[in-house]
Amino acid sequence: MRLLERMRKEWFMIGIVLAIAGAKLEPSIGVNGGPLKPEITVSYIAVATIFFNSGLSLKTEELTSALVHVRLHLFIQIFTLAFFPATIWLFLQLLSITPINEWLLKGLQTVGCMPPPVSSAVILTKAVGGNEAAAIFNSAFGSFLVLF
Repeated sequence: MRLLERMRKEWFMIGIVLAIAGAKLEPSIGVNGGPLKPEITVSYIAVATIFFNSGLSLKTEELTSALVHVRLHLFIQIFTLAFFPATIWLFLQLLSITPINEWLLKGLQTVGCMPPPVSSAVILTKAVGGNEAAAIFNSAFGSFLVLF
């Protein structure tokens, strides 16, 4: 019985492991143009569904109260868009003296400057019982800010 309770509690992580195992066993299902059409389902449908479900589960008061936490939002945006990229840049300076391929380092620098994916930020915040309204706001706002 304890195993079943543990599985119910960790359903999200079990789902991730199963999805990875399924992709390893049959990768042709998820390729561009494949049966799942990830170029459409992942890019548009999945992100829209996550935001829609998150919006349905939030009370208007929660979202409104999350907007007034200016210091929290400022901290998250500075950490995500300034501190983390700067840390990655310093790390890449150390790695540049190693024989690692230059293009791999450029790719790491690019990824280090991107905001976290909206879907994972919201889902993981919800899974650990965090402030989901703040996660939704910062994910959307950070994705907008990164354009500038």
